[in-house]
Amino acid sequence: MNTGIHNSCGLCRIDMQHITVTSGEDTLLEDVNLTFHCGELTALIGRNGAGKTTLLKALLGERQYKGRIHFTDHNGTEVPVPKIGYVPQQMDFDKSMPVTVSDFMAAAKGGYGVWLGKNRKRKQEIQHMLEEMDCGYLAHRRLGALSGGELQRVLLALATDPVPDLLVLDEPVSGVDLAGLDLFYKRVTELRDKQHMAVLLVSHDLGLIQKYADRVVLLDKTVVAQGEAETVFAAKEFRETFGFAPGEVAVWK
Repeated sequence: MNTGIHNSCGLCRIDMQHITVTSGEDTLLEDVNLTFHCGELTALIGRNGAGKTTLLKALLGERQYKGRIHFTDHNGTEVPVPKIGYVPQQMDFDKSMPVTVSDFMAAAKGGYGVWLGKNRKRKQEIQHMLEEMDCGYLAHRRLGALSGGELQRVLLALATDPVPDLLVLDEPVSGVDLAGLDLFYKRVTELRDKQHMAVLLVSHDLGLIQKYADRVVLLDKTVVAQGEAETVFAAKEFRETFGFAPGEVAVWK
């Protein structure tokens, strides 16, 4: 979720320079240098333990790091507090609670309890947010009754209202069926194109990465390959990391 009122992306680029993260004697990330731009969907891939989640946490300000992360607008001016939207891999909650999608979104947007009610304007805003994701019909559905794909679209609606400068997606469709996957990424790319926001995605689905990502970064505690999907997939570092080429296996877990 994000704060503030923002109608379009105010950034031009995000630079991560010499990012190193340690935990005791363990090095989780070492000298990571990345630049990604607004209007692009950058996919972050790597084996388990490669540091993908650690990198996201550093970017979100949830993990201490050495190095520098800075955000620059179209005039070359640094943006000290960018607006960041975030969709997690999963959301833990009591699925038996009688909370509707509309209740949940009202609480998330307004900061008050779901039992306190919603005024008419807020209901209309929530309905519009859901309709933007082609799921307006979910407004009165119980939150715990949603499918994985439906819940992720609700979370995407929250993460992109107001429009963020950067949208971070941490394996957001884990366990979602193929139709739900494709619909989710279509909405993300529509947002990228319409709002010109930067999108950083962690995913294990090579097919969807190849279809939707503008750029791919292969991480193994540092950046070992980056570029267009075909370039990264053909790199020897890719085979060394996963033990196969994309033509041999379409999806890895």
